[in-house]
Amino acid sequence: MPTVILVRHGRSTANAEGVLAGWSPGVVLDDTGRAQATALAARLVGLPLAAVVCSPLQRCAETVKPLLDTRPELTLHTEERLGECHYGDWTGRKLSELAEEPLWATVQRHPSAAVFPGEEGESLRAMQARAVDAVRDWNARIEAEHGPEALYVVCSHGDIIKSLVADALGLHLDLFQRIAADPCSVTAIHYTPHRPFLLKLGDTGDLSGLAPAPRPGPAASEDAVVGGSTGTP
Repeated sequence: MPTVILVRHGRSTANAEGVLAGWSPGVVLDDTGRAQATALAARLVGLPLAAVVCSPLQRCAETVKPLLDTRPELTLHTEERLGECHYGDWTGRKLSELAEEPLWATVQRHPSAAVFPGEEGESLRAMQARAVDAVRDWNARIEAEHGPEALYVVCSHGDIIKSLVADALGLHLDLFQRIAADPCSVTAIHYTPHRPFLLKLGDTGDLSGLAPAPRPGPAASEDAVVGGSTGTP
């Protein structure tokens, strides 16, 4: 099955201002975020990518634009289910203010019980469920079109990526706040028919080790290396 390269969008104007952006329109990358996006394209240059799947929000589209500009053969797909959590009435508010809300402690310590207020508010459980379903659907599509060793990029958001990592590791959602995903960092998960493998988490360095390599046996793609991996040559 494919390997998904999860990219958090570059630093946005809302990140820089300490605002919970959610689905607010007009949130774009700041100067730092644009530089991060340019560097990301260079980091991915040697990888045989099959496709790019992107949240519909502008900050994600801007993050993958340099990659698409340098790799015109890549197809961009927009996936609503990989969009940011719907934070309801919390959207657009300062994080420093939200930290004073009673719900903040639930979000931090018992996120599986957290439901954001307001008509548009979503639970973190629902957010994780839609994101996991989206990635598994895209895994099947990418494998059918490009083969089981394919690599593809998903550009999404911090809470989405953290929830996908928790699912891949078999962690309860209540532990997902222990995971970090910085702006424009790369997290890679290789899926197999029986379990996923977390290959990189929040990586901001060299990604060449994600390129597919010959496998020594038919079961190797599903089995962990006893004694630990030898790494890349």
